[in-house]
Amino acid sequence: MKAIRYTGLILFLFSFGLFLSLFFMSSYRLSEDTFAEKVKPEHQALLKASFEPLFGQTYHFSIPFVNAINGAIETVNDENRVQQKWDKIIYDDYAGALTRASTSGLITTHTSLLLALIFGIGTLGALMFILPQVTLAGPAGIKNNGIFHHALNNRGWMGILIGSLLILFYIALYFYPAYVTNWIILVDPIQKLINPGGESSQWFLYGFLYSFAVLVMGIRMIIKYRHSKYQIVRTCSVMFFQLAIAFLLPEILVRLNQPYFDFKNMWPLDYDFFDAWHINTLTSAGGLGIFMFAWGITLFVIGVPVFVFFFGKRWYCSWVCGCGGLAETAGDSFRQLSDKSLKAWKIERWLVHGVLVFAVIMTIGVLYTFITGSNTLLGLDTYTFLRKPYGFAIGSIFSGVIGTGFYPLMGNRVWCRFGCPLAAYLGLVQRFKSKFRITTNGGQCISCGNCSTYCEMGIDVRWYAQRGQNIVRSSCVGCGVCSSVCPRGVLNLENRDEDGRFNEPILIGNNSLKIKS
Repeated sequence: MKAIRYTGLILFLFSFGLFLSLFFMSSYRLSEDTFAEKVKPEHQALLKASFEPLFGQTYHFSIPFVNAINGAIETVNDENRVQQKWDKIIYDDYAGALTRASTSGLITTHTSLLLALIFGIGTLGALMFILPQVTLAGPAGIKNNGIFHHALNNRGWMGILIGSLLILFYIALYFYPAYVTNWIILVDPIQKLINPGGESSQWFLYGFLYSFAVLVMGIRMIIKYRHSKYQIVRTCSVMFFQLAIAFLLPEILVRLNQPYFDFKNMWPLDYDFFDAWHINTLTSAGGLGIFMFAWGITLFVIGVPVFVFFFGKRWYCSWVCGCGGLAETAGDSFRQLSDKSLKAWKIERWLVHGVLVFAVIMTIGVLYTFITGSNTLLGLDTYTFLRKPYGFAIGSIFSGVIGTGFYPLMGNRVWCRFGCPLAAYLGLVQRFKSKFRITTNGGQCISCGNCSTYCEMGIDVRWYAQRGQNIVRSSCVGCGVCSSVCPRGVLNLENRDEDGRFNEPILIGNNSLKIKS
């Protein structure tokens, strides 16, 4: 079995190395015809002289080629700024389109073969590494097995390396997609399979990789927690919602000439829901577009309080949400790294609720601009001072770069715990008006600490368990791992009447007697 696992690891590393080597498998040559095809006619006259030195030159790496294109555009913009010709400043991002059209090599001639090799061999290798755990790992679940001594699981060199690669990937994907053009081209056969008339983009690449990670690591999650029906069904749920609802359905809608729409996403997590372009897109798409707009509003106005009342925030955060889905599957190995200190809890409450307030204020500004047509609110430009900073700081840096890149450094729920405004909204309802709680039996607790160690939301579960107190923390996402790893069955996830949620126990020896507060 160990030989199978090592072989699988080698295959996976081969596929990953091949994926990285795509940067060196292409050449880039910009022609005048490509320039004329991809650049708007009104910009061609402005840029022609600056681009002429690039025509016919061959580059063997994307970085200098993209830099040359951006440099040529910036040269023209600098000249126009000096001459104060503000109407001639070019804001269009031509780097991606020109780079893609100028690419040649294996990535363009054997795209499908490379796709099959990278993801086919990668999947095979991952499964060969994961599946033998059924027999090698012994009993299902988590044990006190020295996980903090591993270089991957305790901020060691492996964790730091993976975290650094994730951070670099997100920065490139969000802000410099032209540099990863080869990766974008790689998934074009998948895009063509879904929508023959479409062309893969940075966001299609992201969605594909995201779904791929959730599916493969979801299998690992199922094997690891195979003793728990709750964990198996919950993992299957996030795999389904990510693949079918978040990735495939929106692409199918586009193929049917309908708006791109993720039915499981909602405001304030979907912070551009009330942007003018989004409202206009939906309302101009006919009956289905109007339904999408109404669905989005109904989901967070009615759906959240109703579902949270009956099931807690776990119905979304642990069963539906894509952020939670990636955290629970690909991020499961890092859940023990969440900070359980009181200081971290205080920072968490200020940050997550601060982001929620920011999201509300930003949305008010955006709606004010849409309704009135005025770009200013209280003398401030709503885009410059509200929408743009939120999109950059929260939508990109916090949720993407930090939220996922910091898995190996701060645990797998950094975004959910410290930044997600929807989690804050769900948590407020759960804390004060919900049937959900985790009940505890303090008399059975042996203080092994498994529950606290593996709580991804930084809750010191053992503190509550030792006192026989129900856990009703607003941050709890109801993943149930604390219950799954408890060797004595001390913890139980329940949906019951609200009476007794906040009962404080009277400790009598090793037992507890609960009374109503």
